[in-house]
Amino acid sequence: MEKYGTYEMNAIAFSDKDEVWYFETIGGHHWAAIRIPDDAYVIAPNRLNIDQFDFAADNTLFAHDLPDLIATYHLNPDPDQVNLRHIFGSSTIKDTRYNNARAWYGQKYFNPERVQDPIDQDLPFICRTNHKITIEDLKFVLSSHYQNTPYDAYGTGTDAQRKQFRPIGINRNQELHILQIRNDVPASIAGIHWLAFGPNTFNAVVPFYANVTDTPASYRGTGECDPTKAYWLSNVLALIGDSNFGLYEDQENLFEENTVAACRHLQHETDAQATAQLDLPAYLTAVNEKMAAIAMANSNKLLGQMLALGEPQMKLQFTLHD
Repeated sequence: MEKYGTYEMNAIAFSDKDEVWYFETIGGHHWAAIRIPDDAYVIAPNRLNIDQFDFAADNTLFAHDLPDLIATYHLNPDPDQVNLRHIFGSSTIKDTRYNNARAWYGQKYFNPERVQDPIDQDLPFICRTNHKITIEDLKFVLSSHYQNTPYDAYGTGTDAQRKQFRPIGINRNQELHILQIRNDVPASIAGIHWLAFGPNTFNAVVPFYANVTDTPASYRGTGECDPTKAYWLSNVLALIGDSNFGLYEDQENLFEENTVAACRHLQHETDAQATAQLDLPAYLTAVNEKMAAIAMANSNKLLGQMLALGEPQMKLQFTLHD
């Protein structure tokens, strides 16, 4: 960053099994990073997100001249704090429609006791909840469309409410990944790449092992429309599901639960047998093929269920009473 610079703000999370650091580029050659506490979580929509920042703390890093930049050009609007979002971030009407509500809903899910406003420009960055966050929790938030609020695109709010905020799970989702480094297994099998394709409301994450030599064919490439590929099959399910969400919701939920449960069962078996393998990457590559097969079979089963439910609802029908 300091040598080459950048023309825009971006964010990257750097992590290993012990730490997570959240790094934001500010533009030009400037940047800042903060260590996320072990007992905390972060919801980070498309904006500069770091708020409270202490240049003297052990949990922060930054471009060497960042404090001088702020002081020289009188960038800090606050008299008694350093809030990087206030200094370098945006606080626009677009944020209230596009970004803030997504942070609000994620925090509402993990901390339902909080009373917050979805258009609040100062929602906290680092948050804590009183329970451990699961993969299933993360998938729900990443797939969410403001369920149980008036802003749900599939809900019962007014037309204006249902279109007011950009949802997290949206039709242009291309893929969802959850990168997990586990602490309770050997390092050789610690890395898990949970992966799903297509709009997130109608897909399921699969726990692929990272220490592999190849990717399952059904999860490799896109090209022309091909329902034997996970990407295209997930998009087909999403398109049908979106047409009548209430009709297909129960089947989609069961598909997701059954897929994750079956893959977790295979994962537990694999973890137990991994240390005995002479060629571990080859073994894990074969396991990933089984994971993909489970997901594809369950996806095709869901497609059949959706067709059975949806075909009687088609408008192209006629009944002759004679």
